[in-house]
Amino acid sequence: MGKFVTNGALLTCSFGMAPAPLTVVGMRPMVQNMPMANIMDFAPMANIPAFGMCQSMANPMVASATAAAMGVLTPQPCIPVITGPWAPGGQVKVCQMPALIDNCKCFCAYGGNISVSFPGNAAMATGK
Repeated sequence: MGKFVTNGALLTCSFGMAPAPLTVVGMRPMVQNMPMANIMDFAPMANIPAFGMCQSMANPMVASATAAAMGVLTPQPCIPVITGPWAPGGQVKVCQMPALIDNCKCFCAYGGNISVSFPGNAAMATGK
């Protein structure tokens, strides 16, 4: 059992250098006066913004800059490339999709593991 994730929740990426706030768009049920997220809130830049600078060598911009710096890791601006919805999702439905809860993860094509570091509220995800 985790906590519901809402608009403004803080996200982190294992290759990013800064946390970023989740943006929930559209009409949604509210929890503690905040719009609830669901597992489909994974659109790059619309829902999941940049995490500052990227440090992944799988990112072509980082690899190129690092090669130009004679092998010294050279982070480059993060542009998330999200590979799919958040998982596993909660039992409660938000707009016909499983709720996003704070133990869900999604992934960047450059190897980043994106997780919720602060859900944006204190409401526990219970019920079905």
